[in-house]
Amino acid sequence: MAGHSKWANIQHRKGRQDAKRGKIFTKLIKEITVAARMGGGDINFNPRLRAAVVTGKKGNMTAENITRAIKRGTGELEGVNYEEIRYEGYGINGAAIIIDCLTDNKQRAVADVRHVLSKNGGNLGTDGSVAFLFKHCGSLFFSPDTDENKLMEIAIESGAEDIINNEDGSFEVITSPTEFLTVKDRLDEVGLVYELAEITMKAEIEIEFQGDAAEKMQKILDALDDLDDVQEVYTNAVIEGV
Repeated sequence: MAGHSKWANIQHRKGRQDAKRGKIFTKLIKEITVAARMGGGDINFNPRLRAAVVTGKKGNMTAENITRAIKRGTGELEGVNYEEIRYEGYGINGAAIIIDCLTDNKQRAVADVRHVLSKNGGNLGTDGSVAFLFKHCGSLFFSPDTDENKLMEIAIESGAEDIINNEDGSFEVITSPTEFLTVKDRLDEVGLVYELAEITMKAEIEIEFQGDAAEKMQKILDALDDLDDVQEVYTNAVIEGV
């Protein structure tokens, strides 16, 4: 286990997300729309849509906005047709980056991603160039003061793959993407409060960044995240103190 503080990094990340709440709201609408288009508008039979709706409600999205996004996805309302595209690339010191986009213009999306990377010392890779460094999974983070025994018992009982006890005392519950909501719902039921819960691309091997390199790497990640077509940015870079 690396020496950095997982808990501090999660708090730092949430702070950045809170500062970009308007951007996140737009991303959620796009995700709900695409999820409904691909798997139908019933959350009981569409796990991806259900996860998006849960996240939207947690972010104070109104029921009206959620319903409208679902109807755009199912074709009941007219809307933009978004395409899912994944780009892979490299940041500072060869750190791996995965960029997931939902876009109505593939040429614009790839041009913007390439521009951000090349302008800031990174470069765009080919399909599969870095994806093997990540695991597609569910992840739930818990604070250091969480009841470890209760967490382990409930998480494993409900279908979690692993519980990681970090050096700083925090915990991370790992699930398969398909079991994520089942585990999350069970943990909610017993009152175990997570700080962050998401389906993600988790880096198998992390690279720590500090000082000037950390600032440059964070600049790349922020610039990518600010692009209108970008939904999620994943990296194996762990950035300290930026």
